[in-house]
Formats: sequence, structure tokens, C-alpha cells
Amino acid sequence: MSFHPNEMQRRGRLASAVAFLAFVFLVGSFFRTQVLQHAQYVLQSEENRLREVPLPAPRGVIYDRTGQIIAENLPGYSVSLLAPGVDSLRAALRRLSGTIPLSPEQMNQAVRRFRRAPNRPAVIFPDASFDVVSVLEEHRVEFPGLIIQSSPKRYYPDGPAMAAFVGYTGEVNESELASPAFAGYKAGQQVGKDGLERQYEPRLRGREGTRFVEVDARGRVVREAGARQDLLPQAAPPLYTNIDLDLQKYVVALFGDSLIGGVVALEPKSGAVLALHSAPTFDPNRFIGGIPADYWRALNDDGRRPLYNKAIKGAYAPGSTWKLATAVMAIEQGVATLDDRMPVACTGGYQYGNRRFKCWDKKGHGSVTLAQAIELSCDVYFYQLGLKIGLSRLVAGGVQMLARERTGIDLPAETRSTFPTAPATEYYNRRFGPRGWSNAVSLNLAIGQGENAQTVVNMARFYTALATDGAAAQPRLLRGAGERTPMFQLTAEQMDGVKKALAGVVQRGTAAASQIRGVMLAGKTGTAQNAHDPLRDHAWFVGFAPANDAKIVVAVMLEFGGHGTRAARIASKIIEHYLKVQTTQTLNTEGD
Repeated sequence: MSFHPNEMQRRGRLASAVAFLAFVFLVGSFFRTQVLQHAQYVLQSEENRLREVPLPAPRGVIYDRTGQIIAENLPGYSVSLLAPGVDSLRAALRRLSGTIPLSPEQMNQAVRRFRRAPNRPAVIFPDASFDVVSVLEEHRVEFPGLIIQSSPKRYYPDGPAMAAFVGYTGEVNESELASPAFAGYKAGQQVGKDGLERQYEPRLRGREGTRFVEVDARGRVVREAGARQDLLPQAAPPLYTNIDLDLQKYVVALFGDSLIGGVVALEPKSGAVLALHSAPTFDPNRFIGGIPADYWRALNDDGRRPLYNKAIKGAYAPGSTWKLATAVMAIEQGVATLDDRMPVACTGGYQYGNRRFKCWDKKGHGSVTLAQAIELSCDVYFYQLGLKIGLSRLVAGGVQMLARERTGIDLPAETRSTFPTAPATEYYNRRFGPRGWSNAVSLNLAIGQGENAQTVVNMARFYTALATDGAAAQPRLLRGAGERTPMFQLTAEQMDGVKKALAGVVQRGTAAASQIRGVMLAGKTGTAQNAHDPLRDHAWFVGFAPANDAKIVVAVMLEFGGHGTRAARIASKIIEHYLKVQTTQTLNTEGD
């Protein structure tokens, strides 16, 4: 076959054009790869060659008000594995279990960590013991993907004494990683799980660093140092609190292992939390690096509920400690004065309709004034006072005194106290039906029973208002003062009279056995019915001292503690200890 010369020239030019375009394309691709995308491909190459090993940052040290350590960091070890995939990781874990015992759960947990962050080493032991590390170091050549490194370990020097407020740390879980609150966190990192550790997590976490190791195509470590410059971790700044660690440990010692309940001690004007305890307690140090299964089981099986914070989560009928709220309502509304008596004298009970409401003292108290009724805790007087105030004003007054609100203490998961809503009629109609209740509910409400359940911290807050000028202080653990909220308005003379009546409770009344030599203690006992076990009452005492210039407010609640006098003795010892230490420190300062 022959081609016309013109056709051959046309085909030649076409072939040349195609070759030229191919050459231009290849040159362009080369230029793009070698010049424009050079950094990207170098990075990909490095990512294939280098692996990031996280360097945990030391958490912020937590101090009490005097500079004593509440939470610190000690040297520890973590063990992790680098692997190119899940199958190779499982195979490495099986081989590793022949050297160090690994439970199926530990293996599965390591796999879950790897799947959440495949470019990071899969943590096997977040808190490895020195013995484990020693054994692994001896067999390190057998496990080329093994990473052993020092890691700061959280430590609480007086662990059980501070568990109620400091909380503990643990590994961030999947639900937390999915939460916006934990944006930027990565699998394997330690976070605050409760208490101050959780509340102030953003301030305590520090900034994680990174160490780079070089690996081969099979994910085996070929160089641990010098692969790339390390990014050093940054420790978090310290956290200073209002806690008085000396007082806290004294409170815990008073409760020992036998008592069940909660305690809150506050500075009345600032709301500074001096001590907060829930008994029985637990050791937060046992939670670091993973809670041992047997310890976790023992805590959950304990009927005394050591993991339940009774100071901020438990809501209990406040009993006679609430009578001060009823008294203040009556005085503020002009219903009664501290010198007023009720029409019916106390003979051990009060007849209302077809029911007789008992007084705690079967012998009765006779005809008493409001001040005397506070001192003697006369139920019959307060039954009548509640009826005189009226249900609507009893409920509205309690709502005004924040009986339905959280205190806003800077701890997570505080429980809201229980109290009727206003208007009262609508509340009781919803709760019991229009025909299911009567004004008899006023009698129970007036003495701190019925539809009234308060947290220990909320009762402490209420008494900061009684100890000062009618404004309650928000409890605060972080160093500084909380906000003050007006609860009621009494004249200076009326406030003085209320404080004298509360001092009379300790001098002549139900807490006479709890006097402090040389100090005027003011407060109120309470023996509250237990809805779950009517034969085992809860014991309360909330008080402050000195009565005329309070430096401390203490609320004590003992589950199944019986009469409030028992709680009063504990509160008295706490207050006496605190004031004695404060006096000694003042004298030493003046001496200097």
C-alpha cells in the first residue's frame, strides 16, 4: 500500500504533536510531583516512615489553702504497641501474653484503642508496674513494635480523705470522645472523671507532646531517637483551692469507718469550702490506670454506697434544721415574733382534724415562745406556726430560700434539692390529685418533713444566711469567694434574736451536750424520718460559731444516725478544732 506524500506529512505532523503533548504532560507531571507537591509527598513518606508516640503532659498540681498538696504527679510507666493493622496487633498481643499475663479484656481494649487512633501506639498498660517494665525490657528484642516510656502518674497523698471532692482520673472513653466537650482529645489520654479533676479538666490537662520513632514497612521500630525533633509536653499550671486539708483530715478521722453520712464546712461570708466529706469513702489512687475488678465490685456491692457522694448528691428530709426557715418566714412576714406563743400549749402532740400529730418529746413543752420553741425544737409550736403562715406562703418562702435549687458548688453532678413548687395548690393537685391531700401537709412541711428533701451542701448554704445578714454564699472550692444571694430580709434586731435562739439550742436546748468552752456555738439539731426505713432516723446538725461573728458553718448529716444530738457532737468537734487552729495561727503570726 502506498501513501500520498501529503498524507505521510500529515501523519508525521500528527505523531510529532502527540509526542510533544506527551512530553509536555510528562514534564508537567514531573514538575508537579518534584516541585509543587514535593512537600506533600515528603510528608506522606515521613508519615509512612515515622510514627507519633504521645508524651503525656503532667496534670496541674492541686493545693489546699495553705499550700499543702491535694493531687500531684509521680513518675510512672506506660507500655504500648505499634502495629500496621489489627491482625498484626492481635498476633503481637498473643506473643506478648506468653511473656506478661494479658487478659482477654486487656487485649480487646488495646484493639479498641488502636481502631480509634490507628496512627498512635495502642496502649496495653497505661500504668505499668516496675516489675512489668523490667520483664519487658529483658524481652524487648522479641517485640520490635514495643514502646515503653515514662509517663506522669496521678497521685493523691491522702487519697481516701479527699475522694469526695478531688475525684479521680481515667482514660477518656468513646462516649466522651464523641462529645463536643472533649473535642481535641485522643484515645488513650487521661481525663478527670469526677470531682475537681472533672470540674476543672480544661485547666488541669496540660498540653500533650510528641516523640517520633522510625518504623519499617511492617511497623517495626528501627529507630527511637533522632527521627525528628520531639515536641515536648507542657505541664498545666497549679490549681489553688479553699480546702483546709488539716480540717478535712480531722473530719475524716471523726467519721472513721463506722459512720455513714456527709459533712460540709463553709466560711459563711465567702462560701469558701473548708471541708467536704462523704462517708464511707474510697481510695482514688486505686482508680488510676484502670480500676481493679475486685475493688470495683466491692465498692458497688457495699450497701453503704461509698461511691455515692452524700454531701452533694444525697437528698434527705432536713427535719428540725428546717424549722429555722419556717421561723424566718413567720418573722419576715409579720406572722409571729420571737416572743409570741401559740394558742395551744404543747402536751406531747397536736390534734388536727381526725389525726394527732406527735411532738418528739412525749411529755410536752408547755406554752413556749418562738425563741424557746427553737431551743427545745417543739414540734407542736411549729405545727401551729405552719398553719398560721399558710401553705401557699410556706411553699413560696421555701422557693425564695432556694430550697429547690442546686447551690452551684464547683463540683460535677450536684443533686437538686426537692421542695414543692409555687403555687402550692397546683403542686399538690398534680402530686396527689385534687382530693388526695389537705392542709395537713402544712404541718409536716413546717417541721422539715413531707415533700422536702435537702442536700447537705444546700443546708450549709442556708445557714450561711442565718450566720450573716440573710444573704447566702455560694459554696466554692476554687480559691476565691462565691456569689451571695439574698434569701430573706430581717432587721438587725431580728437577726440578733434568731442567732441568740440558735445559741440557746446549744446552751439550754437539744444540743446542750455539744457546748464549746469559751465559744458561743449556735445551731439546730434535726431528727428526720427516713422514708426507706421508718425505724432508723437520720441525724442532722447545722450550726456556726462564734454566734455573733461566725467564722465557720458546718452541716453534718448521719444516715441512720438516730437523734440529732449525735450529729451535733461531731459538728461541735469540727468547729472547735477549726477555731482552735485559727487562733493558734493568729497568735503565731502576731508573735512574729
